[in-house]
Amino acid sequence: MPDLPELGAMRLLVVDDDRKLCGLIRDYLGPLGYTVEFAHNGPDGVERATAEEFGAVILDVMMPGMDGFEALKEIRKTSEVPVLMLTSRGDEADRIVGLEIGADDYLPKTFSTRELLARLRAVTRRSRRPPDPAPAEEELVVRELRVHPGSRTASVGDRPLELTPVEFDLLESLARAKGRVKSREVLVDEIAHRDFDVFDRSVDVHVSALRKKLGDDPKSPTYIRTVRAVGYMMIDPARGR
Repeated sequence: MPDLPELGAMRLLVVDDDRKLCGLIRDYLGPLGYTVEFAHNGPDGVERATAEEFGAVILDVMMPGMDGFEALKEIRKTSEVPVLMLTSRGDEADRIVGLEIGADDYLPKTFSTRELLARLRAVTRRSRRPPDPAPAEEELVVRELRVHPGSRTASVGDRPLELTPVEFDLLESLARAKGRVKSREVLVDEIAHRDFDVFDRSVDVHVSALRKKLGDDPKSPTYIRTVRAVGYMMIDPARGR
C-alpha cells in the first residue's frame, strides 16, 4: 500500500502542455491524497499560481509561447509557492538557470513515480520548515567569504550574494565544516531534510550554481573543492585543504 503524504491532502498545479503526462501525474498522485489541477500553457499557469492557493507547482520548462523559465520569473514576483520544474533536456545549464531564478528543485521528464513523490515531498517539507535558530552575531568566515546564519545573508568581500534558500543552507553547511569532506548524502539530508534513498544528484547542480555566484573556478577552487566519488569540502586556508 503506498504511503500517504505526511503533510496531508494538498492541492497541486501542474503546468504542462503535455495533457497525457498531466493525466498520468493526476492518476498517480490522486489516490495518495493530492488534488491535482492543470494549466496547459505558461500564461494560464502564472495566473493560477499567483491568484490561487496551491501547496506546490509542477512546471514544465519546454512549452510553446511562454516557457517555464519565463513563467517562473513571473510567479516569483509575487509568490513563494514551491516549484518543481520538469525538463526534457539533460543540460546542466538549464537546471542551473531554473534554480537561480527560484525553482526549488528539478526533475527530468523520464522520472519514476517514486522519484516524483519523493521530490514533491522534499520541496513542500522544506518550504514549511521554520529556519533554524542561530545567534544573530554569529559569523562564519572563509577567506573573503562571510556567512551570517542569523540573518541568512552572505557576502564575498563587499559583494552580497543573492542565494536561494537551498544554496544558503548548502553554503552554511560547508562553511561550518571547512577542511572536512561532506558526502552528497549528508548534504542532501542537511539542506533538504529528505528521508528517502539518495539517488538525487541535484546537490551537484546547486553546487554549480553556488560556485558561479561565489566566482569560484571548480578547476582551481578557492572555496569549494570536489572530492571525487564522495562529495564536497569548503577549503580551510589555515590548513591548506
